[in-house]
Amino acid sequence: MEYKELVNAYEELESTSKRLHKTYIISELLKKTSTDHVEKVVLLLRGRVFASGDSQELGISNKLLLKSISIVSGSNISDLENLWREIGDLGLVTEKVFSSKSQSTLFKQTLDVSFVFDTLRKLAITQGQGSTDQKVKLVSSLLSSAEPKEAKYIVRTVLQDLRVGVAEGTLRDAIAWAYLTNPNYDENAHSISPDREEYNKILEVLQSAIDKTNDYGLIVKLAKKGLVELEKVKMILGQPIKVMLAQRSSLTTAFSSVGKPAAFEYKLDGFRLQVQKDDDEVKLFTRRLEDVTKQFPDIVEVVKKNVKAKNCILDCEAAGFNPITKKYTPFQSISQRIKRKHEVHNLIKKLPIEINVFDLLYLEGEEYINQPFSKRREKLSQIITQKERLIVLTKQIVTESEKEVEKFFQQSLNLGNEGLMAKSLSSTYKPGSRVGSMVKIKPHMDELDLVIVKAEWGTGKRSGWLTSFTVACGDRDSLFEIGKVGTGLKEKKEEGLSFEELTELLRPLISKQKGREIEVTPKIVVSLRFEEIQKSPSYSSGYALRFPRVIALREDKDLEDIATLKEVEDTYKQQ
Repeated sequence: MEYKELVNAYEELESTSKRLHKTYIISELLKKTSTDHVEKVVLLLRGRVFASGDSQELGISNKLLLKSISIVSGSNISDLENLWREIGDLGLVTEKVFSSKSQSTLFKQTLDVSFVFDTLRKLAITQGQGSTDQKVKLVSSLLSSAEPKEAKYIVRTVLQDLRVGVAEGTLRDAIAWAYLTNPNYDENAHSISPDREEYNKILEVLQSAIDKTNDYGLIVKLAKKGLVELEKVKMILGQPIKVMLAQRSSLTTAFSSVGKPAAFEYKLDGFRLQVQKDDDEVKLFTRRLEDVTKQFPDIVEVVKKNVKAKNCILDCEAAGFNPITKKYTPFQSISQRIKRKHEVHNLIKKLPIEINVFDLLYLEGEEYINQPFSKRREKLSQIITQKERLIVLTKQIVTESEKEVEKFFQQSLNLGNEGLMAKSLSSTYKPGSRVGSMVKIKPHMDELDLVIVKAEWGTGKRSGWLTSFTVACGDRDSLFEIGKVGTGLKEKKEEGLSFEELTELLRPLISKQKGREIEVTPKIVVSLRFEEIQKSPSYSSGYALRFPRVIALREDKDLEDIATLKEVEDTYKQQ
């Protein structure tokens, strides 16, 4: 398939905001894509060249990308940077400068999907001495053969900011439309009229296969063979599975959500960790499906010695503790261990971690996600050799007494934990879903995880730093601004999360600048504490936070983990 066919689809997708129309565009593209190309096309539709959970990165900086564009277009790098700040999209900048360049001076060969895909993958394996120049040559080789619009999307793919609005649900439905069902799409009315019962069954099977593998390349190839092949899909050890997410609740409403009796567990202030054991090989994944095995050799050894299973998948919370007092410490104190990829042994004694295991997804070749939680927990007790401050089962009680829950809740808070988790004993595990059968309970409904979407450059002694941050709630498909925050950050790095540190994280994500205000690609998640939520017409959410304060940077979380608009609305009502 020629790359321009995919680019034409990108253009159509970017021109419409209607989800069903996007689904139709993708499904028609997939129908005419050969088996040899379909896996690559599906990944490129998501702006990727590696499946979720693959730790490989393209590893090319904005500086090197600008150098490649400059070499091919003949434009000055500073001019490109100025255009980028003005337009806010380096892809559009590239299209603009390539369109104004005399195309006869550029060497041309027709780009196909495989050449683009394979060349971008080479960026990840190009390392060592001379790799910088080689990466520039690889990107330049693509751009030198690209038409202006092709160049736009090559640059966007390198930046992992495709801007065509392809959500996972849209891609899932498009795969179904292409190979598994006829939804009777009416292009004029933007509506479908399928056999609803059959359609829902197909989507359920397809979603289950996606949940178990997180590999759209594999899924699309199986879908081409039919529904029967998708029904055979099993979890793949070594491939991360999306974690199940909890809704918010309170002590007074928890039982109404999860039923009686229910399990209540300590909610620790750590980070989510998925542990996969296959014989002597142990892999560790964050909730963002990032492979962090190399960052935690201590956890790998603990699992090998204390998990009595040949193969299993465990859902855990990694909690840091003070090596002297043995008391749990806040997430921020151990967050640097997620980021550190070199000299990790220096941090193990300084920032030790205890694994709190709370769920079982897979054991000895058998999937457990459809088993009731009570059975999953029982199995955990049989395979985990508990050792305090190394690996334990999350502290739990099973009760139908509200007074007992209140007492347990206070015990958890006294130990420095965030609160409790309440779980239905009969519930199954729903990967990637925010379910009501598992709810989180905190002492106050005054904390939210939100994503930064805008910021402003500071003045005076804070000149050079971003100092005012616009945050949003929502999900990967739709974000809604809910306020600005500037308090809670420090002026010195050693004092905690600083303006300088947050500025350095956001700087490469800047997509547009006008005066002092910038827009950023929404990737940086922060936890905010606030006094209350107020109705406000000033922000797209319809709400505003009163006296917000940054309390933590959550590099372990992404857009699936931030507060939804419904969660904000519920919090407002419960005040």
